[in-house]
Amino acid sequence: MIFTGSAVALVTPFNEDNTPNFEKIKELVEYHIANGTDAIVATGTTGEASTMTDEEQLDVIKCIVDTVNKRIPVIAGASTNDTRHSLSLAKGAQDMGADALLIITPYYNKANRTGLKAHFKAIADAVDLPIILYNVPSRTGVNIAPDLVAELANECENIVAIKEASGDIAQVAEVARLVPDDFAIYSGNDDSITPLLSLGGSGVISVLANVCPQQTHDLVAKFLDGDVKGSCKIQLDLKALIDALFIEVNPVPVKTAMNLLGFDVGHLRLPLGEMNPKNLEVLKQELINAGLDVKETAELGVK
Repeated sequence: MIFTGSAVALVTPFNEDNTPNFEKIKELVEYHIANGTDAIVATGTTGEASTMTDEEQLDVIKCIVDTVNKRIPVIAGASTNDTRHSLSLAKGAQDMGADALLIITPYYNKANRTGLKAHFKAIADAVDLPIILYNVPSRTGVNIAPDLVAELANECENIVAIKEASGDIAQVAEVARLVPDDFAIYSGNDDSITPLLSLGGSGVISVLANVCPQQTHDLVAKFLDGDVKGSCKIQLDLKALIDALFIEVNPVPVKTAMNLLGFDVGHLRLPLGEMNPKNLEVLKQELINAGLDVKETAELGVK
């Protein structure tokens, strides 16, 4: 088990000159460790990895690994739609000291089943780290079928978990039915953490945790400790905020939210743009409703 509980899908702060802000990354790491986060996912979708160079991604992973200093696991996103490129990133992340890898379904290519299986197996064979499969068909156009997840889990000893973001709870149940008992299932959808835990899930890889780290940790911890009603209450209490954090494509709302809360994580990189003003007002109100301290509106900007 790589982790149980809440892993934050960490945003990547940028400086005004469009470079990663390593001092701010260090601040965020310390904030999360102090506020209950159980693991950190670096350079994933929320971290805008698709707009970063390989060197930037590996430097960010190294910064997080060094700052964490083994206090909690660091999981590195190392995904592209080119298997050879993904292999290079995976090996680089391993060299940087990551504890595990998060590998997304190749996007745009829309690989068939044999291609998907060969892609994941090639990466698993190339590294010694445990691997979390990442299934998010709304972004990649391809779904990892439950029986393929089970095949990979049984045939590759270091494919040990899946981040399930299909939004299909029946599919999650089928994955849980087919995979080995020690295979971990993590929610990739903040709006359905408790339901996934009820099927034997081990936690969440969370966007919400960027702004509500302790509550996200507690939601999972309560369920795993047997307090199902307590977990459900947190899930439902945060539902409106979660919806607002996905009112536009991730990570636009969450990075905006962090700036509104005074974290000063900087701008988004193109092709992501600023929020629609009406959506921005919804986001601000839900942050306030959740008891968070919204500052004066920050200039998010795009570069």
